[in-house]
Amino acid sequence: MNLQTKIPLQPQPHNQIDYNSNLLLLGSCFVENIGKKLDYFKFQNFQNPLGILFQPLAIEKLITNAVNKREYTEDDIFFHNEQWHCFDAHSKVSSNSKNELLNLLNSQIDLTAQQLHKSTHIIITLGTAWVYRHIETDSIVANCHKVPQKKFLKELLLVDEIAESLESIIALIRSVNKEASILFTVSPVRHLKDGFIENTQSKAHLISAIHQVVESRKNFHYFSSYEIMMDELRDYRFYSEDMIHPNQTAINCVWEKFQNVWISKDASQTMKVVEEIQRGINHKPFNPNSEAHQNFLKKLNEKKEGLQKKYAHIVF
Repeated sequence: MNLQTKIPLQPQPHNQIDYNSNLLLLGSCFVENIGKKLDYFKFQNFQNPLGILFQPLAIEKLITNAVNKREYTEDDIFFHNEQWHCFDAHSKVSSNSKNELLNLLNSQIDLTAQQLHKSTHIIITLGTAWVYRHIETDSIVANCHKVPQKKFLKELLLVDEIAESLESIIALIRSVNKEASILFTVSPVRHLKDGFIENTQSKAHLISAIHQVVESRKNFHYFSSYEIMMDELRDYRFYSEDMIHPNQTAINCVWEKFQNVWISKDASQTMKVVEEIQRGINHKPFNPNSEAHQNFLKKLNEKKEGLQKKYAHIVF
């Protein structure tokens, strides 16, 4: 008896990810989850330079600033709850020091610009179509930083507005990088604080907009992380205790699907070696001074050296 509906996914025929690829990941929680897997398996990748960005206009602004090499100044930051913040960045970027925040913002913009030029794959994950407009500046923010709600207007981006933003993102990327594969996904994490109906409406807007711009012939793609979670992993045993976020089993399932579609067979073989080494590094010996353990360490170092000769960027 088959107790699951399976989403049929075919391996990407061109431009798959291998150990020579360079990845840029921007956006919502899929970035964090898949990014940890990419880190573990030692792929070259750069993730969320200004922290998690949930909505498309925030991602567009980050890319715009990076392409245009915009410099942040004191006018772009503010002091609230004993920290300096920027409305363009996540709270994890905030700092007790004004200069430290400005230096971090500008260094991350520079790194993003460099990464946009050299990336072979750019993965953009959208989390929500709900946005907050700061009333005083009439600008949409990436993060409210616990500033009182009365200072913002909550708005739902229309499908055409999202599609227009995605087209701008694509045009900006193509202005500095003609070859990168651009991969869009929708985060399966439900934003239930917006409301159940409102969350569904939000995800529907994101999915509809993405499908207005994806075109495999132009190297713009869609990966169905949202559909895998909603249809294939719809049981609550695949959720964490909050019943909102995917648990580790679900993350592993989505990663396996992603690997089957986007990661080359040669890279998958190398991943097995990387995992052997990672497990070896984390192995806690019963007797660290035994001859058997010393031989184990010797073989482990040989595997490391062999892999690092082939891929210089891999460091354990």
